[in-house]
Amino acid sequence: MNLLVCGGAGFIGSNFIHHMFETYPDVSIVNYDKLTYAGNEKNLAKFSDHKPYTFVKGDICDLAKLNAVMEQNKITHVINFAAETHVDRSIHGGAKEFVLTNTLGVQMILDAVNANAIKKFVNVSTDEVYGALDLYEDRLFTEETPIMPNMPYAAAKAGGDLMCNAYFRTHGTPVIVTHCSNNYGPYQFPEKLIPFFVFKLMAGEKVPVYGDGRNVRDWIHVRDHAKALVLLLEKGEPGHVYNIGSNNERDNMTLTKMILEILGHGEHMIEFVKDRPGHDLRYGIDATKISSLGWKPHYTADRFGDGLRETVEWYQNNTHWVRDLIEQKKDEMNAWQVSFFSNV
Repeated sequence: MNLLVCGGAGFIGSNFIHHMFETYPDVSIVNYDKLTYAGNEKNLAKFSDHKPYTFVKGDICDLAKLNAVMEQNKITHVINFAAETHVDRSIHGGAKEFVLTNTLGVQMILDAVNANAIKKFVNVSTDEVYGALDLYEDRLFTEETPIMPNMPYAAAKAGGDLMCNAYFRTHGTPVIVTHCSNNYGPYQFPEKLIPFFVFKLMAGEKVPVYGDGRNVRDWIHVRDHAKALVLLLEKGEPGHVYNIGSNNERDNMTLTKMILEILGHGEHMIEFVKDRPGHDLRYGIDATKISSLGWKPHYTADRFGDGLRETVEWYQNNTHWVRDLIEQKKDEMNAWQVSFFSNV
């Protein structure tokens, strides 16, 4: 397999590449990444001299470059992690970049996949395209759940997903779409909830919880997500959607209290703040379909405490990682972020 990983320098993409090389050391990987503020080449520094690994800086909206990279490297399979993902940025900072990357960028990859006779393309998406569930209803998102996004980020991702479906039906493009729940683990950009809370608490600052903290998310360890994606590259059926989740729903208050306990803080370190617009109440994934292919998460609901503790400890032990990241990306971040994270 000659694999093109789009967006492989980000959180999920870099963990996927780590898993691939740890499991299949001879696989050939080309990591194609624009290196936006959330992308960090140092996430993969251990592979810089690894012969089957090549890094190419590029934008998925650049069709000519995508075609050249696929042709020159004899790419057979493609997986796409490249995305603008921060929900608050899509609400308060404008949605243009989200549409360009998450919708138009996916279309460019689809065109390149068709032009280069790629065997399989996996487009990694989110459960947020389904909208929201009621807090107490006995229902989960399935692959048949209608797409009804509530936020600009999710709408842009849904646009890419629908483009995949259209290309499969129109051109027979061998594409698979995945909808995954919230990921946690190492190398996540520190604007996201878990690393953000860890670094706030390490700095002696309170953590902000939206609304009353009742919003529920289904949490999956990023390495379990990576294993599911490898399985789909091998056994997934083109034209299909696969939901990926570990049946591990937690409300934000419960998660916050778990982080506080791990770091030895009390609930007085919680600060309730105004809820964000369009804040979905609950996400929950039915992963029966991918489980039927043989996938099982290691960090199941009863092991979430272990996975969360390992994640928190990784950020505690790798403060140099965030300092280096902020030094690299300070021109793309606001003044508060640069000041705060530089002092971690």
